[in-house]
Amino acid sequence: MSLLVKTFSLFTDFDANLFKSGKHFKLYEKLGSHIVTHDGETGVYFAVWAPNAKNVSVIGNFNHWQPYQHNLCARWDGTGIWEGFVPRLGKGEVYKYHIHSQHSDLRLEKADPFAFMWEVPPSTASIVWDLDYKWKDKKWLAARLKKNALDQPFSVYEMHIASWRRKLDEGNRSFTYLELAKELVAYLKAMHFTHVEFLPVMEHPYGPSWGYQSLGYFAPSSRFGTPQEFMQLVDALHEAGIGVILDWVPSHFPGDAHGIHKFDGTSLYEHEDPRQGYHPDWNSWIFNYGRNEVRSFLISSAGFWCDLYHADGLRVDAVASMLYLDYSRKEGEWIPNQYGGRENLEAISLLKELNEYLYTSFEGIQTIAEESTAFPMISRPVYLGGLGFGMKWMMGWMNDTLQYFKRDPYYRQYHQGEITFSLVYAFTENFMLPFSHDEVVHGKGSLLSRMPGDAWQKYANLRLLYAYMFSHPGTKLIFMGCEFGQFTEWSHEGQLPWELTHQPNNQGIQKLFAELNRLYTTEKAFFELQFSPEGFEWIDHSDTQNSIISYVRKSKNGKDQIMVICNLTTIPRNNYRLGATKAGTWQQILNTDDLAYGGSQYQIAPQAKTEAIESHGKAQSVLLNLPPLGVIMLKHSKG
Repeated sequence: MSLLVKTFSLFTDFDANLFKSGKHFKLYEKLGSHIVTHDGETGVYFAVWAPNAKNVSVIGNFNHWQPYQHNLCARWDGTGIWEGFVPRLGKGEVYKYHIHSQHSDLRLEKADPFAFMWEVPPSTASIVWDLDYKWKDKKWLAARLKKNALDQPFSVYEMHIASWRRKLDEGNRSFTYLELAKELVAYLKAMHFTHVEFLPVMEHPYGPSWGYQSLGYFAPSSRFGTPQEFMQLVDALHEAGIGVILDWVPSHFPGDAHGIHKFDGTSLYEHEDPRQGYHPDWNSWIFNYGRNEVRSFLISSAGFWCDLYHADGLRVDAVASMLYLDYSRKEGEWIPNQYGGRENLEAISLLKELNEYLYTSFEGIQTIAEESTAFPMISRPVYLGGLGFGMKWMMGWMNDTLQYFKRDPYYRQYHQGEITFSLVYAFTENFMLPFSHDEVVHGKGSLLSRMPGDAWQKYANLRLLYAYMFSHPGTKLIFMGCEFGQFTEWSHEGQLPWELTHQPNNQGIQKLFAELNRLYTTEKAFFELQFSPEGFEWIDHSDTQNSIISYVRKSKNGKDQIMVICNLTTIPRNNYRLGATKAGTWQQILNTDDLAYGGSQYQIAPQAKTEAIESHGKAQSVLLNLPPLGVIMLKHSKG
């Protein structure tokens, strides 16, 4: 042991046993760098997992980045952890670990996998930091169990912090966490969003990865401020009644030299065999989900954001790539599981344990899976055989819907099944309807640009699309910029084209989106039974000749009912008769063709009274005029 490093440990025998068995889910309290007082001296305790090292030392400005001066000591218990206490170091100290490997005599300089803060990229060192903060969201956390329940509205604004808004007069820099705490909170509140989802805030070396090539699994990106400033952003959102969902990436990690790849000269976090450890799609590395210490690392990371940053949910990225051993691989490029199958049993086990831990440890949180296959029971409890997620992205709905809406309205009559098929399986999972960042990048164009027809028809189609989305069963997610009809594809290099919000057509889209959010979050018929077939009833899904679909959304016990009629063509329909689930008066609550939204203001009666004329299997019916490329919503108001 170097004379400059003193013997000290935060790790108990109990911690060691938990770590080795893959059951230590608060490793962030033990590993990494921690400011402590020992023998009357304040300094920093360092602890790092490097079982295949022959020497580990801490390097930084304090020793001119010279290795072997501040050597850590290997624990005796077989954990592979090296630790030690360096007096007189404190908050803000920049450091790395110098690892002398037992293999090939490699000497590596690595950032701390458990660091709470990193240097601003492209610098790569870790920073000693504390996470002291006085939270003000006690009221929010007390109400979160009800607020985040599955019978409550979830309207999620997915956003990329770096490109939402920028200070154009200050070198085109991104907004800081503190600036977002004012501007973003006010915007989300005005637009009636219930939640915000941040593309990964976890520190990442390559900006254009949007955070999906994460390395700092315990550190928010320093690009936008300090950990405490990110906490202030979360606090401000909670004070405004807005939940915070964080993208989290346990599916892969980049191979940067300062990261966890070959951390101690060996495949420590990843599989050694590239058929299991290398991801061909993203030129990245796959975690070894069967290694106990790696399981502890990943579950600790997920819990960390709920524990110390008060996250209300995690959206888990690329779950499909975790579930299948042959994901994006040809025959012979993957290794079957012990039963000869393609399912990744170790990853499945990890996801189940992850969800069990999060739901039992942090009251009121939700986990959401980005999963694009037919793998069963993603959002069903573990005790019933499911993976335990609260929700799953409805990728099939998204693909079918966008495919349908791209079609010329004349030809939609031949493809109505594309827009009605989702109701065949809509209640097999707790689905979230996503129009995410993936739909507006890589040459796909914006949602608006994919709508057919002239300018008026494009905007009308987009209004129609959003009203259909908000009235379809399931929770909602939209990527930033889509809510005001961004015409060009999203670029991470600049800010959103906010100047469009001064144009009448885009103002109309934005105003409609805010109103759809308001209706969704206040009308129980839209959210109380959003995952249950009792909350939805078709009136008519087979009128292909007119390309009209109609249905009713219902609250619990059918008390509140809203009739939704979508005219998917450019032709207005007069005197269109529909069966009614309740007799009496149906009051109009939304018309996407309203002038306020940029519509044509086709003459629509503000209410409709049922007649004792049988239609669509109902004893009562209503007679309606339907606007072109429009949706009208009618709420039953009187019997």
